[in-house]
Amino acid sequence: MGSTRSIELLPGTLDLLILKTLAAGPEHGYGIAQRLKLLSDEVLQVGESSLYPALQRLLLKGWAKADWGASENNRRARYYTLTAAGKKRLAAERAEFERLVVAIQRVLQMA
Repeated sequence: MGSTRSIELLPGTLDLLILKTLAAGPEHGYGIAQRLKLLSDEVLQVGESSLYPALQRLLLKGWAKADWGASENNRRARYYTLTAAGKKRLAAERAEFERLVVAIQRVLQMA
């Protein structure tokens, strides 16, 4: 298992990760945070103070929509869904991020 120390995300990366999570299907905020934590081997631990403003940003930009529903434990929860515009944005942000990663790797591999 990886280190339990969380890593600070690059600006804009949280939006990308949320969009990617929502591409798998509707999810409530806590579920998004838990999925990111699980898939990252606990490296990405997103707190409410970062997650909910990011979700609100995605709603305002039209990249996600939200509807109320019942959670697994039958509590009222807001479920977020990726919109068509969100799918386009995810593809664009993913390509941009992958380009950035390749550039950073090139610099780090210099002798």
